[in-house]
Amino acid sequence: MRLIKELWAYRGFITSSVKREFQSKYANSLFGFAWNVVNPLATILVYTVIFAQVMRARLAGVDNTFSYSIFLCAGVLAWGLFAEITGRSQAMFIENANLLKKLRFPRICLPAVVVANAVLNFTIIFSLFTVFLLMSGNFPGLAYLAMFPLLVLLVAFSTGLGMVLGVLNVFFRDVGQAFGIIVTFWFWLTPIVYAPTILPPWVQKLMAFNPLAAFIAAVQGVLVRGAWPAWGNLSYMAGCAFLLCFFGLRLFRRHSAEMVDEL
Repeated sequence: MRLIKELWAYRGFITSSVKREFQSKYANSLFGFAWNVVNPLATILVYTVIFAQVMRARLAGVDNTFSYSIFLCAGVLAWGLFAEITGRSQAMFIENANLLKKLRFPRICLPAVVVANAVLNFTIIFSLFTVFLLMSGNFPGLAYLAMFPLLVLLVAFSTGLGMVLGVLNVFFRDVGQAFGIIVTFWFWLTPIVYAPTILPPWVQKLMAFNPLAAFIAAVQGVLVRGAWPAWGNLSYMAGCAFLLCFFGLRLFRRHSAEMVDEL
């Protein structure tokens, strides 16, 4: 409760930080916000061109011109939110070392700013993707409502992991370097650009240990097939999210004072 009160008390600081970062990101840029859309679209275009012909027949039960593109967008956009929160969180205390030393404010505001920025960027891109679904006649219907609890789960999981990485990275700088490599492998070990059904059965069983595998499948099921998620399949990720948030906050509370000295 104390952390929530601190966040509420400093909501103006968080809001202004998010606004300032969003504006500075596109300062002196001819295309401004457009780059925020072009980057993920370029990734999706490359993967679509490379994999579309191979994967189109692999999306069982779906016969649609845009099926693989929607399948890919669903996975890439969800992964992008996860990657942005965790990637920025692992360096948030180091990058704001001067701010932490010069100003007195609850340090929990920094993770809040990171998450708010990531959610803002995702919301803009995902809104454009939703417009595409509507215009192309591929809107999933009422199942679309399932995206809201799914995204809350993803943000909780990403924030918890990011908090752990952020604190550890202050004391062990190898953490940030190692996580960059892990994320690369994690992406390809998650069924984002391919359907898990193309994998051997023993590999599919190993996917159960990847909390993002069931999550990405749920998001793709909603947006490609209009199917409600099997919520029970997400219990593992929900448990991981709870443990990461608990451990991350505990780690943060215990070492928040030490971090300033270490920085």
